[in-house]
Amino acid sequence: MTQNEVMKILLKKKMLLIVFLLLIFVSLFSYGQKYSYDRTIQQFEAESGGVAYDWEALTTQRLSDLEERSGNELIPEEVRASIDREIQQLNYFIENDINPITPTASKFNVEFVEQGITLFIPLLIAILAADLVSSEFSKKTIKILLTRAVPRWKVLLSKYIALLIMTTLLVFIIGIISTLVAYFFFQEWGFSEPVVTGFSLFEGTLSSDSTILISRFQYTLLIYSLLWFVSIIVASITLLISVVVDNSSSAIGILMASLIGGQFLQFFLSEWDLVKYFFVTNLDLTRYLTGSYQPIEGMSLNFSILILSAWALLSLLISFIVFNRKDVLV
Repeated sequence: MTQNEVMKILLKKKMLLIVFLLLIFVSLFSYGQKYSYDRTIQQFEAESGGVAYDWEALTTQRLSDLEERSGNELIPEEVRASIDREIQQLNYFIENDINPITPTASKFNVEFVEQGITLFIPLLIAILAADLVSSEFSKKTIKILLTRAVPRWKVLLSKYIALLIMTTLLVFIIGIISTLVAYFFFQEWGFSEPVVTGFSLFEGTLSSDSTILISRFQYTLLIYSLLWFVSIIVASITLLISVVVDNSSSAIGILMASLIGGQFLQFFLSEWDLVKYFFVTNLDLTRYLTGSYQPIEGMSLNFSILILSAWALLSLLISFIVFNRKDVLV
């Protein structure tokens, strides 16, 4: 049954649409980053009287700009704290001779995940999964599906396993496309470069006491492991929406409204303690690795993983209960 469900997803050609969207957005972002990087070098060389580009000098210039911004009394304290943490991080990179600026394919594929993990990638999962169950009801094929001598829970389980397989494939495709397209623009793989991770926040101050040095390849695997986990959570929640509503457009709309609404809640009601228990607030797991990310006081990587896991388990439980009791004769 699972193989049949996977074939259903593939025959809808949604993966082709997703690959097409990925190619467009990855190409645009890669080009934009390459253009911005080239302009920064040109500006640096113009201001330094033709001195050749040097990442350490450019990082120092970035530090100077950040320190000037931090000294502006008009900016909010939250923004100032974020700037100060970036200043501490850049100082650490300079002191340890680690280049944080020059773009490579490996850096880009991580940055693409960091920027897309809260909205763009969940939207791709919604496109993939929104009609997984709802289309069976809207097209009345659910009656045929349930005429087999198979318990309802097994039918839904086969759909969920197929969704997990396709979601895993989607994460793999994101990594391949973002890496290959970025290499076309930057001409550097960069997987052997050193990366510092393990920064932590202590009373609003960035601490480097527990930092470790790993290769960019290892860091990429870590980032994509977190992306896979988040994608599975979103897929599980999307399955619930697809079971509850009877058409795919409503399912996609509900998930999009949840994602966008969650961003507004996080931005405008960050002091409200309940906001940190909403699944959207916890999606950005990759940012915790830099140590400069704490959307709401008291949140951490372990906290967000536990909250997301609870959302996924609750979504699956409700999905199976509703699917078992849903009237298919209407």
